[in-house]
Amino acid sequence: MVSIPKRKRKPRFPQFPPRILPWLDVIAIAAWGVLLLYYWQANKLELLIQRDFFWLIITAGFGLLCVALLKFKQMISTRRVKEASPQQHISVFAPGWGSVLLLVVAISGFLISPQVFASDHALNQNLSEILSSSRVRPQSFRSSRRPEERTLIDWVRTLSVYPEPDAYTGQKAKVTGFVIHPPETGDNLILLSRFVITCCAADAYPIALPVKLEGSRQDYPPDTWLEIEGKMITETIAGTRRLTIAANNIKKIPRPTNPYSDERDS
Repeated sequence: MVSIPKRKRKPRFPQFPPRILPWLDVIAIAAWGVLLLYYWQANKLELLIQRDFFWLIITAGFGLLCVALLKFKQMISTRRVKEASPQQHISVFAPGWGSVLLLVVAISGFLISPQVFASDHALNQNLSEILSSSRVRPQSFRSSRRPEERTLIDWVRTLSVYPEPDAYTGQKAKVTGFVIHPPETGDNLILLSRFVITCCAADAYPIALPVKLEGSRQDYPPDTWLEIEGKMITETIAGTRRLTIAANNIKKIPRPTNPYSDERDS
């Protein structure tokens, strides 16, 4: 019986020269370290993660640079690329392609700036969910601020403790946030909103207060950041009595460096 030799399977991915493989690892690791530190220096971490975890990102950035530097020194000292070849570990990808993927993602991080959640993301929920305060934690909330010094999240937490809107009628308010045009309301009403972040941007959720305008909301397009002063009133919105700000002074402001509210802010 004559045995037929098996054909060798062609690799799914092109093979990198062995001399290049260690350099791909070093460059990919260093790129991620630089990317994390770049986000820190460019004040972009606030768009992705809660500020109490900044130290973890900064430590990781410096740690990756140290690993890349140690690996580079090892390659230079041995002068034998084959000995430093990283083909000993098990990988889903062909040798070198995992590092290429990491490098491409890191480069994309430099070219693509993180985007802030805006009104379109908030409107994925209905009006009652946006105005609901069920996701805040009022049990540990104690605010000694005067009404006009309360932030948007302070007001939402206050309503969580005592939700009767008539209890706050006539109190002064001065809050900042971005504009939402809810489709369920009239032309003289907007929502002033901010996203609250607990750990990272993936768990951010919107909070909002209704604002009654003297004119048309078309003067304030969605996602415009406003500072609003006024007094609290009670309005019936979509069949429910809601605490509402009757605005008497509206000022357009630039988007804050940190557009998110921290759930632990008070």
